[in-house]
Amino acid sequence: MKVIAFIGLGVMGFNMAGHIQNSGNEVFVYNRTKSKAVNWQKSFGGKVLGSISEVAEISDIVFLCLGRDEDVREVVAKEKGLLDSMKTNSIIVDHTTTSADLAKEMFLFSKEKEIHFIDAPVSGGEVGAKKGLLTVMAGGESSPYREVEPFIMSYSKHSQLMGKTGSGQLTKMVNQICLAGLIQALAEGLNFSERAGLNGLDVINVISKGAAQSWQMDNRFKTMVQGQFDFGFAVDLMIKDLKIALKESGNASLDLNIAKAVLKNYTILSEDDDGNLDTSSLIKNFNT
Repeated sequence: MKVIAFIGLGVMGFNMAGHIQNSGNEVFVYNRTKSKAVNWQKSFGGKVLGSISEVAEISDIVFLCLGRDEDVREVVAKEKGLLDSMKTNSIIVDHTTTSADLAKEMFLFSKEKEIHFIDAPVSGGEVGAKKGLLTVMAGGESSPYREVEPFIMSYSKHSQLMGKTGSGQLTKMVNQICLAGLIQALAEGLNFSERAGLNGLDVINVISKGAAQSWQMDNRFKTMVQGQFDFGFAVDLMIKDLKIALKESGNASLDLNIAKAVLKNYTILSEDDDGNLDTSSLIKNFNT
């Protein structure tokens, strides 16, 4: 059996690693805050490791779910990172949402060490991670992707190789651009219905049966109407993701007007100390 490790046990990684463990594999975990790794072990079993070097030395496949480009770069390529001691032909699967440039950089560094690197950001949020219903969009070479796909499917409803390295991250950018626009439109629509004197719940009950229906509408409209946002995908993470997409769009000479507008609105929330709230909290901007 392959030796599997998972680094990064945050809101997403905690449950993703758990699904791999529960699917019949012994998973070795590492987290910078050790208490999270200990809590994970209490929940799922597996084994806790004390350093990235320990992870690298024993693992055939290492999954990452971190925060930002610099976190991935540190874990993979800096001194005492994974590439210092991973075995030839082992595989790194990075579920962090990063820039496409970072993915390409890590791929090249890994290739020099004869190690495979796959960028594989996810969509579906905390609920998707808990239920094992994430969507994974991957970039990289076909052979190592096929090798890790069965493990990915333990926490996913769909996983697809989108193309060469960086394609997964570019696809995630498309996802976030579309998602941001949907949330903004839903917030505007709910605000309009309230100002027009309609019952927001009744309105959504009707329009969700038609062409306006979306995952956001089905899963977030009640909490948006009730002003409940202490869950889900955080505003500050969406800000990070939209900035990545806008930087990429600048490189391609594209103008993402809606994404720019929504980023501005999320920044207002973050500056009001609401950066940890769910992205559906965008509706708060209409209540001030």
